[in-house]
Amino acid sequence: MRPKKLAERFRISASTIRNYEAKGLIPPTERSPNGYRIYTDLHAAYLSCIQAMAQPFGMEVTAEVLRCLHQNKPQYAMWIIREKEIALYEEKEKLERLIEDIRVYSIESKAWCADKLFTIKEASELTQIPKSAIRYWDQAGYVRADRDPANHYRRYSGSHLLKIRLIQMLQSTVYSEETVNFRQSIAAVEHTDLQALVNVAENIRGYLDKILESQMRGILNLYELIQFTKA
Repeated sequence: MRPKKLAERFRISASTIRNYEAKGLIPPTERSPNGYRIYTDLHAAYLSCIQAMAQPFGMEVTAEVLRCLHQNKPQYAMWIIREKEIALYEEKEKLERLIEDIRVYSIESKAWCADKLFTIKEASELTQIPKSAIRYWDQAGYVRADRDPANHYRRYSGSHLLKIRLIQMLQSTVYSEETVNFRQSIAAVEHTDLQALVNVAENIRGYLDKILESQMRGILNLYELIQFTKA
């Protein structure tokens, strides 16, 4: 295939394909007598794999996996993907616990020490999230801390901590338009509006379900590519 034909097939530009080749994501091409690049079914298989894996795993991971294939290390490539699968499962379990904690907090007035305020250091220790991240989210408007009237220090309630944990859920996901929208939704929700927090969390759960499905498609394409390269 000529570059233009391959680019049309995958709805990308010929320059993108050349860029993939320059970065080692697809095999080097042969040249025709007049100097044109000639692409084969193997290049098409690599491009299919890139498109299937980039959305659920991110381009950085996808590039690392494909370079492993170029180095004839398919097992390394598969273990990289398995690590990301496990990470997604762990994120989903954390989200389920968070949804349950929000519901418990909304029912039991004393859950999570509802009548107590925490310093930023205590909030960091309770959520296992760095103070720098919490401070940044406060400044960015994702979670607005209360202020101590005496010294103006930040103070966080139990519902603040729940919102902080919800923001953290998006930190390890691949950047996308949907994750941007989720961040905006979180910023718009008051930390005291627990039902709204649950709604956002459940929407994120649906998004993780979609990522899981996309990961399965990416893994299928990777497996087919590995078999192709073996053949």
